[in-house]
Amino acid sequence: MFRKLLVANRGEIACRVIRACRDLGIKSVAVYSEADAHAPFTILADEAVPIGGASPAESYLNVDAIMAAVRSTGAEAVHPGYGFLSENRDFATACRKEGVVFVGPPSEAVAAMGEKVPARARMQKAGVPIVPGSGALSGLDEAVEAAAAAGYPVLVKASAGGGGIGMRTAADEASLREVWDSAKSTALRAFGNDTLFIEHYAEDPRHIEIQVIGDSQGRLVYVGERECSIQRRHQKILEETPSVALDDRLRQKMGKAAVSAAAAVGYVNAGTVEFIFSRGNFYFLEMNTRLQVEHPVTEEVYGLDLVVEQIRVAAGEPLSFSQKDLVRRGHAIECRINAEDPFHNFRPAPGRITAYREPDGPGVRVDSAITHPATVSPYYDPMIAKLIVWGQDRSQAIARMRRALSEYVIAGVVTNIPYHLAVLESEPFVSGNYSTSLIEDNPQLLDRAREIQGELARFAGLARDNAQVAAIAAAAATV
Repeated sequence: MFRKLLVANRGEIACRVIRACRDLGIKSVAVYSEADAHAPFTILADEAVPIGGASPAESYLNVDAIMAAVRSTGAEAVHPGYGFLSENRDFATACRKEGVVFVGPPSEAVAAMGEKVPARARMQKAGVPIVPGSGALSGLDEAVEAAAAAGYPVLVKASAGGGGIGMRTAADEASLREVWDSAKSTALRAFGNDTLFIEHYAEDPRHIEIQVIGDSQGRLVYVGERECSIQRRHQKILEETPSVALDDRLRQKMGKAAVSAAAAVGYVNAGTVEFIFSRGNFYFLEMNTRLQVEHPVTEEVYGLDLVVEQIRVAAGEPLSFSQKDLVRRGHAIECRINAEDPFHNFRPAPGRITAYREPDGPGVRVDSAITHPATVSPYYDPMIAKLIVWGQDRSQAIARMRRALSEYVIAGVVTNIPYHLAVLESEPFVSGNYSTSLIEDNPQLLDRAREIQGELARFAGLARDNAQVAAIAAAAATV
């Protein structure tokens, strides 16, 4: 096992990895930007090293600065978390050249899944079903032909993309011609690569991902699925497991397809194979060659610590479980608590948190890097925390999430808590009969969120210090 591990990330995920290191008896090293000089994760780690300015390019994306920190601290392994350099092939290669272990898949696997067009071809060859669509498109005329063959509506996507960035929907040829140039320019700006391809847009699609993890001894397993269909502009905001759309037969079939997909690229460590599910059929979407933001719901239902398993596998140890050892228990939901304004197009709302009190009680977990007081920086993603609940069944999990959200007190910044509560009480979500268009199809959720905000504001507005926050949170739970 490693003696010392460096965490090449910040915030909540840095805290998450540092705690896993502590459980394993490994010394941890944090790296931080100027904006994070006093952040909690820097205190939680055994060592902390400054790596540059506030902007990600100067710090968390600065491979040279991070590798210098590796050398100066004698770290034997690097965990990239998610985002930033977590799926950067060059960073994984730099770690290998430096003689330190990258806690993730081999750089060849990252490269194989990094561009979607080659990945689609590889999956098709491995027998994994893919969405009808095209290869790399040379221009608009070829795109028009490909869209006609795939069938409208279609999605125009960046081959090098991820997270829904730059994705465009076209209902017909006219709209395809309208979005083509903007899709290319967005892809070039965001990824330095303007290669586009087309996929058929499935009817009533659900976004379901399968957690996989493998060791260097050749064992590769799937750890259930996560339902990720509650999305805003293709960005996930709420996830749950298990999915109510799957029965055990489909669950096993998708799991085996995910393992085949990972095996096709020689995958080791944790990753996620994402599928589109529509009308009883599923199709490969992409593979995330890293830990996912929503991994805690899988941990709660399967009783695992995926980060600990990642580190053990990276150290050359075998997985501590086999496929037959995995038993699903209960239901879990995760809400991403963001500093953003739902009533102004969900724009980021960075600022100073003046009072903060996390919910607790049976079945509640909060993964966060915020303490009181704290600042949500404009330089980074506005996520404050991940709120996770577990219940014996889905109904109990929904009730616990509503209770936990109502107890969550965050003063000083606008958050999406009222919107989460509106989604959780909506008929499509409660019934489980929803698709990726739930938010788009239900604009009235904003009106309900505004009502909920008014109900909660009288509690959060009174918070001025920690002593008051505890009392206020207790009162908020009765709303």
